[in-house]
Amino acid sequence: MSGAAALLVLADGRFPAGGHAHSGGAEAAVRAGRVRSASDLAEFCRGRLHTAGLTAAALAAAAAAGHDPLVLDEAADARTPSPALRRTARRLGRQLMRAARATWPGPDLDALAAARPKGAHQPVVLGLAARSAGLAPLDAAQAAAYESISSPATAVVRLLSLDPLEATAVLARLAPAADEVARQAEAAAQGAVEELPAASAPLLEITAEQHAAWQVRLFAS
Repeated sequence: MSGAAALLVLADGRFPAGGHAHSGGAEAAVRAGRVRSASDLAEFCRGRLHTAGLTAAALAAAAAAGHDPLVLDEAADARTPSPALRRTARRLGRQLMRAARATWPGPDLDALAAARPKGAHQPVVLGLAARSAGLAPLDAAQAAAYESISSPATAVVRLLSLDPLEATAVLARLAPAADEVARQAEAAAQGAVEELPAASAPLLEITAEQHAAWQVRLFAS
C-alpha cells in the first residue's frame, strides 16, 4: 500500500477506531446553544483545530518521528487537564491500537500495547500507527488535525440534522488551516518532547466534565 493510500485508510472515518461514537465536544456545545448552524460549526471547529487539534497533531507527529511513545503518553496526560478527556483519549487509543495492530502489525505497536494495556492516548497511538504504516510525521499530523474537525462536523449532522453538504463545506474551507496546523506540528516534533505545543481549550475541558455526568447523551464524549 502506498503512503498516500495508507494515509487515506488511517484518516477514513470508517476505519474501525471508535471515533464515530465521540463528538469532540460538539454535543455539549449544541446543548449549550453555542453551535446552531453551519457558521457556528465552522467557528467551533476552527477553535478546536488551533487548540486541541494542534496539540494532538504534534503528539502524533512526534510519535511518527520516533520519540519514545511512553514519554509522549505522559506528555499527553500533562496536556489534558480534564479527567473525562483523559479517559476518552485512552479509550480511543485502545480502540485505535486494536485496529492498527490488525492492519499494520509491528513491534512498536506491540510494545506500546503491552506497556499501556488500558490504552495510550489516541494521538500517540495514531502517530505510532502512521509510523508502522510507513507514513511520515507530517502525514500523522495531517490525520490528527483532520480528525479534530471531522468528528465534530459529523456529530453536528446528527445532533442538529444539519445538511451534510454544509458540514462537508465547513471541512473543505478549513482544509488550508488544517494543513498549516499539521506543518506547525511537524516542525514542533523535530524538537524536544517538553517543547511540544500545549495549546489550551478550557471550555472544551469544562464541558467535557459536564458531558460525562449527563444521564442521557447521544455520544460518549
